[in-house]
Amino acid sequence: MPLVRIDLRRGKPAAYLAALRNGVYEALRETFEVPENDRFILVNQHVAEEFDCDPGYLGIARGEDLVIVQIFCANTRGVTQKKALYRCIAAKLAADPGLRPGDLFINLVETARENWSFGHGIAQYVEAAVPPR
Repeated sequence: MPLVRIDLRRGKPAAYLAALRNGVYEALRETFEVPENDRFILVNQHVAEEFDCDPGYLGIARGEDLVIVQIFCANTRGVTQKKALYRCIAAKLAADPGLRPGDLFINLVETARENWSFGHGIAQYVEAAVPPR
């Protein structure tokens, strides 16, 4: 059920963007029990003037390749599972497309299950026919 938004500076090739999408999706499948094909990912690229971040907040060195991953999901997972997700995303994106872990910012936004409609104007996750997760 996660909805993923990935924001970064404009200029990366299509293969780089695909690696970001695939790495986040694979990490969600491995750590968050996301079902196969539950894949809703938006990539937004920004010109430099539209992308502002502190290059050293919390002592983490950030460069021009900063990627912000925002994941909207149901509020059903604990801290251990969330930490595993963060580590898994960082490892996958370090492997491909070669993103430095310091250039990865992840934000989870949790919502109640009734706040989701995947189509037809129906809140599928509060209907009896759809299993939880």
